[in-house]
Amino acid sequence: MIKIIIADDHPVVRKGLKQILSEETDVELVKEARNDSEVLNLLHAHDWDAVVLDITMPGRGGLELLTELKRLRPKLPVLVLTVHPEDQYAVRALKEGASGYMNKESAPEELVQAIRKIIRGGKYVSAALAEKLASMIGAEAQPHENLSIREYQVMLLIASGKTVSEIAEEMSLSIKTISTYRTRILEKMEMTNNVELARYAMKHNLIQ
Repeated sequence: MIKIIIADDHPVVRKGLKQILSEETDVELVKEARNDSEVLNLLHAHDWDAVVLDITMPGRGGLELLTELKRLRPKLPVLVLTVHPEDQYAVRALKEGASGYMNKESAPEELVQAIRKIIRGGKYVSAALAEKLASMIGAEAQPHENLSIREYQVMLLIASGKTVSEIAEEMSLSIKTISTYRTRILEKMEMTNNVELARYAMKHNLIQ
């Protein structure tokens, strides 16, 4: 019988996913978590078969939580289910150990199919993402791929036009900390200002 954790900060999403999964006859237990602390508390309560994880969550973001989950339970399959386009986070999520990446607009039956596949040890990605991953083999890393998880998140927010103070509030960090991240990002990307970051992000389809 299958045991699954749903990690998402939106109650409606959690309830909907739980209902979909609970209708499967071999799903024994579905537990909800709204932040990183709740996920980690649940982690030690049972032997789970899979985690369905959103990227945008309070506290540690989903990618940082993914890294921690894989450190604590290396063999536990994690399916990232998010509103973010594949170009933004999919490759990084898979590098951090995710077993699959799906958009929340996917059909319910596709979600069930994806979970069953990763539980069996497979990977679940779209055809477009699989093609992108294949094209990356042997290719030189792009500058943004050398950023840490937190730096990458801050870079996307800067590129989308948000101010340092807005990013600090959104990520529950100090303005000083975000400013430090911005300095590091510009150094690593060999850029001098936010406009260059925005142009780069648009060119590489990292923001819409």
